[in-house]
Amino acid sequence: MPHIEKKESGEDFLKSLGFPTITVHDTFTHFDFLSPGRRVLLIGPMGSGKTEFAARVWRDAAIAQKKSERVRAMTSTGMLDRRKVFFIRSEIDSSRFQDYPDDALCYRGGYVRCGENIAKIRDSFGLEEVLKDNPEVGTYIIDEASFFDERLAYVVRNYSMEKGCMFIFPTLILNFRKDIFNSTARLMLDIATDVIPLTAYCEHPDCMDSAFYTYRYYQVEGKECPALYFDPLIVVGGDKIKDGSLEPNYASRCDRHHFLPAKEYTFFTLKPLGEEAGKGNAEPLYKEIRALNEDKEHSELYRNLMLRYGSDPDGEIYTNAIIPNHIAEKALCYLFSEQNMIGETLLLKMAKDLELDTAYMSKTLSDNRHPVSFEQGSLL
Repeated sequence: MPHIEKKESGEDFLKSLGFPTITVHDTFTHFDFLSPGRRVLLIGPMGSGKTEFAARVWRDAAIAQKKSERVRAMTSTGMLDRRKVFFIRSEIDSSRFQDYPDDALCYRGGYVRCGENIAKIRDSFGLEEVLKDNPEVGTYIIDEASFFDERLAYVVRNYSMEKGCMFIFPTLILNFRKDIFNSTARLMLDIATDVIPLTAYCEHPDCMDSAFYTYRYYQVEGKECPALYFDPLIVVGGDKIKDGSLEPNYASRCDRHHFLPAKEYTFFTLKPLGEEAGKGNAEPLYKEIRALNEDKEHSELYRNLMLRYGSDPDGEIYTNAIIPNHIAEKALCYLFSEQNMIGETLLLKMAKDLELDTAYMSKTLSDNRHPVSFEQGSLL
């Protein structure tokens, strides 16, 4: 079982100084580079300070490296030294940080320069190359590890156990659906030795509760449009608010203000239609996808949203979810890439017959590790 990090309080120390009985919170300490083989998960919603915490580890390491040879012996296993830190980011995440230097470890409100100790990789094989090329590095910070293939968890576990190396993972464990992000995230929980949970304020303007969830929404013509449950699992976004249907925005939200429409529709309508299509009867799925593409208000999705949320105090926000474009494309991509309910032949045929945006579908499927070759289309 991983250790949930909770430092001993400084209550006894403060009492020795003469403080009265007061609420004493956990001590905010420098990072521990002494213990070998740790695999530390930094978990929390977007905006909770995961990457900023990683930057703090980087700064602590710079201070620790000024210590004596005696300290070096305490922080080293063989030739690697855990005070030497290397930062790794996913290649697909590059678009988030175009305004920063190439060697920057970026977080909200700032960044630190990593020099040569930074790399962008695509998968676990890329990680193995970085490990091979940097045998003296003792601590690796792997940003958003859930974006990588599940093999990465085993590469990390084996290397940390064999070499005494420490790995730190500022990562989302829950996706925008409030589910475990993916199989990689589940394996990261299995191999973790330490967990450091972080929270943020709920970013709803009327709320000050702690946020545990990452909320995805689109902003279309000034309206907040929550992502539907079957929105693509991976859609890379940054910290700047974006308008339109192509790129979502993200916010930290509490349970009350995390709006997630169409979950019932997905399980009661969309998936059964996909299952039926997979058995050879594709006409009902054609009818629903055609409605989502051409006449949303006559779709089963619209009917479900109105019945489910029509009288809800936040009903308008929930029903705004149908405003963005590409809902038909997202529904098909979900059935194909996540549920494996329809095959590639049917996917291509429906995209062509219904004149869907194949450029959007191609990029979405590629980002979610299910690339498909479509005829060239144009974004709506």
